[in-house]
Amino acid sequence: MEQFAWILWTIFGVFLVVAEIFTLGFVLFWFGIAALAAAFAAYLGVGIFGQFLIFAGIATILTVMSKTIFEKYYPHSNEEVKMGIDTLPGQIGTVRKASNGALNAANVRVYGSDWKAFPIDGRAKFKEGEKVEVVRVEGSSIYVRKAGSRELPDWRSD
Repeated sequence: MEQFAWILWTIFGVFLVVAEIFTLGFVLFWFGIAALAAAFAAYLGVGIFGQFLIFAGIATILTVMSKTIFEKYYPHSNEEVKMGIDTLPGQIGTVRKASNGALNAANVRVYGSDWKAFPIDGRAKFKEGEKVEVVRVEGSSIYVRKAGSRELPDWRSD
C-alpha cells in the first residue's frame, strides 16, 4: 500500500487545487500544493510519517506566508463602507420648494431624490434654488443647514 501513497497524495492534492475554484477563501490551494509535495516525497520513498510532516509543514508555511503577503500588498481599511441613506450627511442639495409652515419644512433634492427637509436650528427659512447641506437623516426626513460659501460640487446641476 505504501508504494501507492504517492498516487493518493496526488489525487488529494489535485482535488484540493480544483476545489479552491469553488471557495471564497484562498486556503485550499496551499493545502493542495502541500499534498503534491507530500506525493513527491512518497514517490521518492519517504515514510508515511515523513509525508504527513512534509504536508503539514508546507501547508502551514504557505498559509502563513500568503497571509503576510496579502496584508502587505493588498491594503485594506477598517473604515466602514457607507451605503444608502448613510451617505447623505455632508451632501449638498438644492431647495426645490421654499420653506413653509410652522416647522419651516422645505422640499430638497439630493442625488436626484426629493426629501422633506427641516432646518437643523428650527428657525432658518430656505428659498427656492438655495444650496443646503444635509446634517442628518431621521426616517424619511432630512435636517439641513445653508451650505455657505464653500466650494460646491459641480459634477451635475440639480
